[in-house]
Amino acid sequence: MATKNKIVRKPTTPNSPEQTRLWLMYPPKLIKQPFIWEVGHKFKVVTNIRQASVNDEIGIVCLELDGKRADVKAAIKWLEKQGVNVEPVEISAIAG
Repeated sequence: MATKNKIVRKPTTPNSPEQTRLWLMYPPKLIKQPFIWEVGHKFKVVTNIRQASVNDEIGIVCLELDGKRADVKAAIKWLEKQGVNVEPVEISAIAG
């Protein structure tokens, strides 16, 4: 009889480390605001800009946040409260 491999996941806590990639979309009125700088100073997270496209009409940034789970969640909530649209990045890999 074959046994299936089970993935054992440790329960996450607010202090569990987390790395999250997000798309930030800024409306025109917020493009000049230094939100990424502020997030790195207000919260205990490390920011890493992975990709960005900014013009007078819209700002789109792929941002990676590293830190404790609770700090990452708090940073995301703060960004949303400021008026930034925050969406998770869907990462797909093609094996070949």
